[in-house]
Amino acid sequence: MKSLGLDVGTRTIGVAVSDAFGWTAQGLETIRWNDTYQDPAIERIQHWIKEHDVTTIVVGLPKHMNGDIGERGQACIDFADILRERTGLKVVMEDERLTTAAAERMLVSADVSRKKRKNVIDKMAAVMILQNYLDRNQSGGLK
Repeated sequence: MKSLGLDVGTRTIGVAVSDAFGWTAQGLETIRWNDTYQDPAIERIQHWIKEHDVTTIVVGLPKHMNGDIGERGQACIDFADILRERTGLKVVMEDERLTTAAAERMLVSADVSRKKRKNVIDKMAAVMILQNYLDRNQSGGLK
């Protein structure tokens, strides 16, 4: 049973998938999208769901540092609701505070150029979101 991880931004969606055992997350792509016209992005996500036989979608939930959910967080919740409705799959929200910053630090420490970082940062953030979810599930944190 594989899971798909999504880092949903205003212009891009980072996509990652788990291995069949639910141990590790690997980046797939960064989808360019317009959040006012979501169909092409949802169709691309549905492609990955079918391609990898996904049973769970993990959507990053951006929260403020105090835990409050702002406008961007609500937009991610709304997108998760659309995915749940359109795919019929289990869709869970995963706290994504600081994942993009951590992905950026990881890429900088790997000496990835600024231009290349821009192209992969959202995919890396999706990997981190999904890996956090997988790690918590493995240790029995969520059932």
